[in-house]
Amino acid sequence: MAKFELKLPKMGESVAEATITSWLKNVGDTIEADEAVLEIATDKVDSEVPSEVDGVLTEILYNVDDVVKVGQVIAIIETDASEAQAPAAPKQEPASAQLAEAPEVVQVAQTVEAAKTAVAAPVTSTEDRFYSPLVKNIAKQEGVSQSELDSISGTGKDGRVTKNDIFEYLETKKSAPVSAAPTSGTESVKEDGATETAKKESGTKSTPQEKASEKSKVSSEIASNGDEIIEMTRMGKLIAHHMVESVQKSAHVQSFIEADVTNIWNWRNKVKKDFAKREGENLTFTPIFMEAVAKALRDFPMMNISLQDDKIIKKKHINLGMAAALPDGNLIVPVIKDADQLNLIGMTKRVNDLANRARLNQLKPDDIQGGTYTVTNVGTFGSIMGTPIINQPQVGILALGAIRKVPAVVESSEGDFIGIRYRMFLSHSYDHRVVNGALGGQFVKAVKDYLEAWDVNREI
Repeated sequence: MAKFELKLPKMGESVAEATITSWLKNVGDTIEADEAVLEIATDKVDSEVPSEVDGVLTEILYNVDDVVKVGQVIAIIETDASEAQAPAAPKQEPASAQLAEAPEVVQVAQTVEAAKTAVAAPVTSTEDRFYSPLVKNIAKQEGVSQSELDSISGTGKDGRVTKNDIFEYLETKKSAPVSAAPTSGTESVKEDGATETAKKESGTKSTPQEKASEKSKVSSEIASNGDEIIEMTRMGKLIAHHMVESVQKSAHVQSFIEADVTNIWNWRNKVKKDFAKREGENLTFTPIFMEAVAKALRDFPMMNISLQDDKIIKKKHINLGMAAALPDGNLIVPVIKDADQLNLIGMTKRVNDLANRARLNQLKPDDIQGGTYTVTNVGTFGSIMGTPIINQPQVGILALGAIRKVPAVVESSEGDFIGIRYRMFLSHSYDHRVVNGALGGQFVKAVKDYLEAWDVNREI
């Protein structure tokens, strides 16, 4: 009889833990090697954890919403199916379960626990205390300061603050002014009834009861009008938070330029069928544009930086983020590592692989880590240009507009004439705190120059 310990795998250099979102298998289920056992989420991406062996799941060590560190054992798989299916020895029940049949004992235990909580000293933040990405995001969204977070007594393993802990703290915090309001109002009436009456008549102040009534009225109106209330997804909330945070943090400035991509259009039409036969890959415009951006970043390394506090970090590697649409409508940014080191074939394979896995929700956390500059193709949706929001902590993002067939002035040795050309707008958003207009404009001009200088006789 052999037992296999299923551990939370490493998911990238900056990912130290993950939250369990669902178990796909139950105790007693037969599992095949590489079959998904559970789903997890970090503050970046959701993914599955597969089994490394064939066997039967005999023990689940963590529940849904528990936060687990990388390398910790999360389940036990019995690799000898015949013995694993035999009845297992009863596990030691938690104290709360052992007391389930004695209500009076449970009541005493709860009273003791409440007393302990009431007198517990504030939790001190140390290097050993870990806050999950979920808890950190809730704290940011709700305006919970670091000192408040440190003071919350955690009920998780090793005193860790769980999602329920911070929600309970927020509910307690919100209810405090409500309970105090009636007393304040009574005192106000005693001291100056005329003033309180005037406030009510002018509508400058509402009691907690009036506010609750108004909120109920609004909710009732929404329901009665037949409007649909849609809860934002977890990823949707994260994206919304990151976008607002980026706008508040960076001084966004845009530069726009139009590029003639007729040579690229004609060249791609000429080679794409042979390329697909030979490489088994579709040659889209994206890898061509990515190659030009990577070359421009090599020419202007001060666009390939990040800003941390008051320090500029000049990146050694050119890792291009590529905004991709997910099935639920959200966007994610997988990263092409060392993009400047790839030839066009390698770039195409990497772009297609990331785009396909993004559509199938099969990206790993490491696939979206380490980006140094981002490109987004707004032309996919028909837009001719856009003003994209910078992907923090980067300092620039390039939007590719739709390729349009337009009349344009064509310069030749025999003079200028009007011709039908394929053109597109490039929209460059950059952080004006560290990137001035000259650098931002020169960079996007370099991308344009690389695209317009495309060799129509290029072989791949």
